[in-house]
Amino acid sequence: MKEPRVDVGIMFEPQIDFVLQGNYLWNSSLVTGSQNAVYSEGKILWNGSAYEELLFEPSDSANDSFELLDVTIGINFHWERKENQRFRGALKLIVENNKLTAVNVISVEDYLISVISSEMSATASMELLKAHAVISRSWLLAQIQKNKEIAEAKSEYTAFSQTEDECIKWYDREDHVNFDVCADDHCQRYQGITRASTKNVELAVRSTSGQLLMSGEKICDARFSKCCGGAVEEFQYCWEDVKHPYLVKLRDDKSGEPLPDLTKEDEAVKWIYTSPDAFCNTTDKKILSQVLNNYDQETVNFYRWKVSYSQKELSELILKRSGVDYGEIVDLIPVERGTSGRLVKLKIVGTKRTLTIGKELEIRRTLSTSHLYSSAFVVEKENIINNIPQRFNLIGSGWGHGVGLCQIGAAVMGEQGYTYDKILLHYYVGASINKLY
Repeated sequence: MKEPRVDVGIMFEPQIDFVLQGNYLWNSSLVTGSQNAVYSEGKILWNGSAYEELLFEPSDSANDSFELLDVTIGINFHWERKENQRFRGALKLIVENNKLTAVNVISVEDYLISVISSEMSATASMELLKAHAVISRSWLLAQIQKNKEIAEAKSEYTAFSQTEDECIKWYDREDHVNFDVCADDHCQRYQGITRASTKNVELAVRSTSGQLLMSGEKICDARFSKCCGGAVEEFQYCWEDVKHPYLVKLRDDKSGEPLPDLTKEDEAVKWIYTSPDAFCNTTDKKILSQVLNNYDQETVNFYRWKVSYSQKELSELILKRSGVDYGEIVDLIPVERGTSGRLVKLKIVGTKRTLTIGKELEIRRTLSTSHLYSSAFVVEKENIINNIPQRFNLIGSGWGHGVGLCQIGAAVMGEQGYTYDKILLHYYVGASINKLY
């Protein structure tokens, strides 16, 4: 197998300003310096002419780079902001949804060096960096393979189902059809060479080059999240109803004790209200700084957390986020939980409307101006007047979907002397690590 290239969608705007730092080839012509492309009537307007697509290839791939101006990062998250970003590889501009999309075409290993530096601190332990290189590579190639299978099958892939009483939606790779992955948290954080990497990051990627997590003959869909909250979730509770043998429920510690059955409401409540020992149950700033970039560290409580809304705040928030007018919110009722206690289905009871929503990310999006840290939460109601609670408290556990590797847990394991293969096989049960190229 030859090292693949990957198409990464970076930004989506009516106008894209960029700087070619070096000599780039376009249609056999050399182009350099500041450029401006604008969406116009289904085409790309650049240098006074209209095009279906533009591709700028570097003359010197080792030294040339391009800069995209005002790239939005952390889309819909609490740290959303714009910044200028620099990239190696080629720049492709395409038309999509009445806007322009900037796509970076780059080799997988070069892509990974940036991902590891973007997803976590480049000062993380070598074993954690190696583990992350393997899972990021595996996840990426699994998504590319899945895309091909969906395209070849020519079957309609849907991530949405709705009845009068229930609306179930999940968010996955099918959102991107004209490139392999996006550059934001929806896929994997990728910020080109904007984030300074270190020799350790490059060494971690190069020393694991071509290594993939495998389940039989298939590349593992190696999901990961920030903090599992002590309990690792199963794939099917967050995305389509597919049970991967290596993404199973797991207690995130070394005790060997089984995880309580957190699909049961009383067990989930007990788990979330307590703070069980786990690899990711740490407040060690040295370890947290390995995983959390500066804007992640703006959040301090995520192993266990609390969010509180007044009746007015919650009813207005849910209306704004979902577009559904429930009236005043009477109750938030857990309907189904996954194996980590994360809510898969939540019934919202209002004075005007009652509807069950899911899966976990849809619940998190509906109940926050950005995203709740996770859907593993318990609902407390206060000051009930005429059956209408005047305040709702959400007491929660973890940060993210909780499937696969827990980044904070893996950082702790690295500090405790676990090697990268032991870290990986803790989180991806029964998988193997194979070198494919």
